[in-house]
Amino acid sequence: MRTLLRLFFLAVAGFFLLAGCETLANIGTSVGVATGTISDSQADSIKESAKAVAKSFEDITPEQEYYIGRAVGANVLAMHEPWSEEKANEYLNRLGQSLALASDRPETFGGYHFLVLDSEEINAFAAPSGLIFVSKGMLRCTTNEDTLAAVLAHEIGHVQLQHGLQAIKKSRITTAITSVALTSAQVAGSEEVQQLTAVFDDSIKDITSTLINNGYSRAFESEADHAAVKILKRVGYDPRALISLLEVMDKRLKPGGLDCAKTHPDPKDRIEDVRKAIGDYRPKTSASAVRDRRYREALGSL
Repeated sequence: MRTLLRLFFLAVAGFFLLAGCETLANIGTSVGVATGTISDSQADSIKESAKAVAKSFEDITPEQEYYIGRAVGANVLAMHEPWSEEKANEYLNRLGQSLALASDRPETFGGYHFLVLDSEEINAFAAPSGLIFVSKGMLRCTTNEDTLAAVLAHEIGHVQLQHGLQAIKKSRITTAITSVALTSAQVAGSEEVQQLTAVFDDSIKDITSTLINNGYSRAFESEADHAAVKILKRVGYDPRALISLLEVMDKRLKPGGLDCAKTHPDPKDRIEDVRKAIGDYRPKTSASAVRDRRYREALGSL
């Protein structure tokens, strides 16, 4: 019974730490020592682990963001081969750089880089620091340069708002939780170590799955759409192109698919939100023949 009480206390203390409430953890450890459910050394270990949680919320430097983004990009390329069509990638980068310069974050430590993925999935990815990947399947949902600009502006919005870093910061809390379990268990017996591992294992899996496998939240996607509308207006593209893109995606996405259908809100919901963001704005100039020609020349092979 004493062992179970100790394990229960450690689990509760760990969740106090997850909530970012170091004061509660300190109170809890004091109560635990007073009641004999944990030792002084265990209390010290838990308090030390609280620092790991606090540290997980420290700002990530631009340099760190760059190397994190490279690691994320490497994972994307491990799953999808790049498309070797040089003309398409050059076009994507020229257009992307122009849009990035008009964003609220025109510069990153490593700069913005755009790459086409040789994948039929309808998807696009924005890694921290400005590595942006667009699948061939997504490119096929575009009909002109304005709709392609809408895709890139949305992904630039994710970078501008540092949505990727916010997800990574949260995932680092998982590491801190593990630290709580392992550090506290160092003074416990092997049986207690196994039980502590079981207590935290399912929670760690749940958090990891939520952060990595399910995509950004509806709020984050809405923020990126709103950022895209602003960027498109600044450059002179028709922001209604984002609505046109979403309408095509709505027709082509298959429910239960592994692409945007899994990781993004329903396009119909996004369309209404984008309409409100655009308001009564109308571009001063219409799409030019030059835009249409360079779009066809670069992506005509699709």
